[in-house]
Amino acid sequence: MDDVFRALADPTRRRLLDELFERDGQTLTTLEGRLPMTRFGVMKHLRILEQAGLVVTKRRGREKLHFLNAVPIRLVHDRWVSKYAEPWAAALSDLKHELEKTMEKVFEIYIKTTPERLWEAIVTPEQREKYNFGASFRCELKPGAKYTMSARGGTVVLGEGEILEVDPPRRLVQTMVALWSDEVKSEGSSRITWEIEPIGDSCRLTVTHDHLREGANNQLYGGWPMILSGLKTWLETGELLTTPGSIRYVDGPASGVVGQKTQELIAHLTEGGKGA
Repeated sequence: MDDVFRALADPTRRRLLDELFERDGQTLTTLEGRLPMTRFGVMKHLRILEQAGLVVTKRRGREKLHFLNAVPIRLVHDRWVSKYAEPWAAALSDLKHELEKTMEKVFEIYIKTTPERLWEAIVTPEQREKYNFGASFRCELKPGAKYTMSARGGTVVLGEGEILEVDPPRRLVQTMVALWSDEVKSEGSSRITWEIEPIGDSCRLTVTHDHLREGANNQLYGGWPMILSGLKTWLETGELLTTPGSIRYVDGPASGVVGQKTQELIAHLTEGGKGA
């Protein structure tokens, strides 16, 4: 995490992240035009942000696009923010994300595991629900296959889609139609690409969520940092996080209300408020 703090300590690098927060997927030339410094200076700061994992790049033809990657910041959050403060911190984060408009989001994380084990954690329903809001992903892994995403034994349907590409243990591409509320259902279909690349004794996992409507509801992509943080924790330690990204639909009735664990967190906050 030292690289993350070092990268965030510089005001110019924080401004670059702000620029990508406002409009993701910018070229070096565009970012250079927004800062009072040379092209070399911008490149140097972007390189430090990439080394810290706060910026990821993707090629689009001849252009190299830069994307904000919020996962390292989420990992810092998960390490030091109390699980009881999480609902309040998440609410403030959601308020900020409501202002963001984008067509594509890219998230990257390094996990100490093998490609095969990471692949299994992504496609196996029993493992997926441990870090994916308690939701499982069930389908036949072949192009053209339909899938459903549900929780609590299939009684709560959260999404559906189609498998586009399957290349284990390297690449999985799927469409997704979110169904957990009327607001997200109206957004229609988007696309999610999982890419696994072995790096030494670890793997780099890149998740690209695109084909999003300009100004799409942030619920469609805002949960990725929590999901990936939970995935990393599960594979590296065998433990489960207590963030909403891990437990929201873990238990409780099928009516869609929060589960018992989440209710306990809320009760703790309420009691704390009464005692203040």
